[in-house]
Amino acid sequence: MPESWDYTLSVPNDLRAVTICRRTLRLILTMHGLIGVADTAELLAAELVSNAVRHTKGPAALRVRRSPEGVVWIGAWDADPVPPEPPGSLEGVTDLEAGRGLGLVAACAECWGWQPSSRFGDRGKYVWCELGVA
Repeated sequence: MPESWDYTLSVPNDLRAVTICRRTLRLILTMHGLIGVADTAELLAAELVSNAVRHTKGPAALRVRRSPEGVVWIGAWDADPVPPEPPGSLEGVTDLEAGRGLGLVAACAECWGWQPSSRFGDRGKYVWCELGVA
């Protein structure tokens, strides 16, 4: 049975937080022997955290965990309870800044979703995705 673990990194509303989250996630995955999923996980985490920081005014958080079944779960919390826009098609898209980023998440992750959540007393949401690891 795979080892399970759970990390949360709280970040300010600052675009530099995206790079910090990517690097922290890579370190976590490397330390747990999951370097094989690090590139995809970094891409997904960067999109989720970027959306949390760009589209809200409050703090955010990156959460990464591995379930006992071996699934890596990546989520970004933000203080805005409004659901994310549904992902658009990536067909013909050259600019992911134009709201197509969740399409990238949907294309690269096993599954994704969102749920209302609160943290530090703030109402908000978690947008998450799952990666299967062999």
